[in-house]
Amino acid sequence: MSATRDTINDKTRLSADAWAQAALDAIADQGIAGVAVEPLARRLGVTKGSFYWHFSNREALLKRALERWEEQETGVPFQSLENETDPRRRLQRVIREVNTSLRTSRIYQALSAAADDPLIAAFVTRVSTRRIETLRHYYQAVGLSPEHASRWARLTYSVFLGTLQIRRDMPAEWPHTDSTEFSQYIAFLERALLPDDDAMNPDLAAPAHPGAALTGTPAANAATKS
Repeated sequence: MSATRDTINDKTRLSADAWAQAALDAIADQGIAGVAVEPLARRLGVTKGSFYWHFSNREALLKRALERWEEQETGVPFQSLENETDPRRRLQRVIREVNTSLRTSRIYQALSAAADDPLIAAFVTRVSTRRIETLRHYYQAVGLSPEHASRWARLTYSVFLGTLQIRRDMPAEWPHTDSTEFSQYIAFLERALLPDDDAMNPDLAAPAHPGAALTGTPAANAATKS
């Protein structure tokens, strides 16, 4: 009777979404290996009965967690950005937010590292595709042609992926999010990834050297002229 009562209590006070969120938190902390029933139950302070009330196996929990991740990364955040009426300000917010969240970075890194799993790969591809499509839409909103908007969207998403790589492989190179250096770097990204008047002119060719558009360094300018 006691075991039955415990199972019922676990079921009523813990939803499937709560399990899915706990699984995402575990992925952020430990990678995909962190999605394990017994450790999650201990973390949540419930019995395994709560898990089996909602899910048939670990794979079902992982799928629910991935669905929740997809919604968190492509649904609610972009809905709030759509309320921003200034297109340039909206792009600035995107650039700042996607390069600031450490938790977002950790989950994406963990999922990318496990993308040999067809289930995970499908979600990673879908989320990345949606992000690039949204960036393309935002760049068009500031006045770029579809072709140029696609280039800028790919560039901005490449910067995000590079940020993830540096945080994972060279964490000492990444400034602390509370530091002045970090604020200055994000401000630099906002300037570098927002098209200037020349980029808005469809009659101007793209620079021969990508760095020329961002740095204006002598080396970049020489490459552009060559």
